[in-house]
Amino acid sequence: MSTFKGDDAPSQQHAEDVESQIAKPDLHPQNGDAVAQMIGAQHIEVTEEDNKRLRRKTDKHVLSILVWVYFLQILDKSVLGYGAVWGMREDTNLSGNEYSMVSSMAPIAQLVWLPFSSWLMVKIPHRIFMASLVFGWGAAQTCMAACTTYQGLLATRFLLGLFEAACLPLFSVITSQWYRRAEQPMRVACWYGTNGLANMFAAALSFGLGQINGSLASWRILFLFAGLITVITAPVVYWALDNDIPSARFLTEHEKLQTIERLRANQTGTGSRNFIWKQAFEALIEPKTWLFISMALCLNVTAAVTNTFGPIIVGGFGFDKGVTSLLNIPFGAVQLLVIFPASYLAHRYRVKSVFLIAVMLPVLAGAVMLHQLNRDHVAPLLAAYYMLAFLFGGNPLIVSWMISNIAGTTKKSVIMSLYNIGVSAGNIIGPLLFSSKDAPYYKPGLTKTMGITGALIGVILLQLVNLMFLNKMQERKRVKNGKPAKIRDLSMEHHYVANAQDNDEDGLGQNAFMDLTDSKNDEFVYVY
Repeated sequence: MSTFKGDDAPSQQHAEDVESQIAKPDLHPQNGDAVAQMIGAQHIEVTEEDNKRLRRKTDKHVLSILVWVYFLQILDKSVLGYGAVWGMREDTNLSGNEYSMVSSMAPIAQLVWLPFSSWLMVKIPHRIFMASLVFGWGAAQTCMAACTTYQGLLATRFLLGLFEAACLPLFSVITSQWYRRAEQPMRVACWYGTNGLANMFAAALSFGLGQINGSLASWRILFLFAGLITVITAPVVYWALDNDIPSARFLTEHEKLQTIERLRANQTGTGSRNFIWKQAFEALIEPKTWLFISMALCLNVTAAVTNTFGPIIVGGFGFDKGVTSLLNIPFGAVQLLVIFPASYLAHRYRVKSVFLIAVMLPVLAGAVMLHQLNRDHVAPLLAAYYMLAFLFGGNPLIVSWMISNIAGTTKKSVIMSLYNIGVSAGNIIGPLLFSSKDAPYYKPGLTKTMGITGALIGVILLQLVNLMFLNKMQERKRVKNGKPAKIRDLSMEHHYVANAQDNDEDGLGQNAFMDLTDSKNDEFVYVY
């Protein structure tokens, strides 16, 4: 195995060998990864100590940005519910289902824009793309504070959704391009876990700002605060974020090669600026894609219920505005307490489907309790409502499950955008299941929520069977191509394991940076 150590240069003979191998079309296709030319066919030495050091640096310079920006995105999205509690509906003269429509405008905008987002994610450098998105939705949130009519709220909420559309797909793609598959569940949990923090912060913030008795309404101050913080963050993102590994300013040239090498076993590549239409078509015709989208749809119908109607449902238990805001803080805490253990267990046992089903069972039980209990049983009702927070342990598991099972830059960007279309559709449908005329019990909406949660569990089981079938197909392909049927998936090891010498002899490891899709790469192993 050829290695670089320190600043030592490779021998002339080795350089000629590398150049010769890069020139071969099967090792360096026209549409290969951005790192293909950089690393060529060589294998770089990476120890477990190197692996930990590089992971820490990546956490510091990449993950920290994802965590903060996702926190802001959830904060800007969730303050609408608290604005409703603190007088927004009355001040803007909302009636009937108009509040539901305002809530639904953001996901409607996402549905409209997401097909374009998949192309933009591939073509536009990440630091420019993310900074633009952050500024756009922050400005929309800020302008929402000035709204006095239903039409104004619709317009600003639409713009907020438009700029937020690519956030989750972009964060998922960035995570997959910087981390080993074994590391991805906990990294997704870190940025997605800010869901709970943002909800807790929004609840506490709305309570605090609600105590201000000034000329400006409390809900307007709340919207201004959330929006302006986001706008200020945009230039920071542009300055701090790196586009990819080859251009990373926090890595030395040798560390870049080591970072690329440690991702080899992923078989998912590190990104390309070429949008390949064949990959996009492949994404559209695979059952795996639509099963993941179905999961997103089912899960986020219920998530929309808690985000939009959660504070209103709690208010229906008989509490005043201040107490209603405070009682939503534990809801965010439960999210945190579920997201990290669920993601850790998925990492520890290298399986996501089982724990995804496990976090859905309390959600189903909570919906049943809310449906059946009388409104004078306040403590059980609150417990049931908090059980719905288990739902938020599902999205990070689905996201990490998806990015672990999709290869090819274009294919991944398309599927992640389609996934967010499922999220958006769920966010549109969820609030529409509930109507003010059903208050305070909301039984019709809760009945539908129970059915949708049950359907989600069924879809998870279908996807598990599908992935098992795909792995069997991969084994047959490897045998046909003269490779071992069973190969060790080094990307799912808890500690870094270098590409073994026998892998080189079996012809394994050469497909990693060719920007192949999972179905076209016979060395790809699907994760359950």
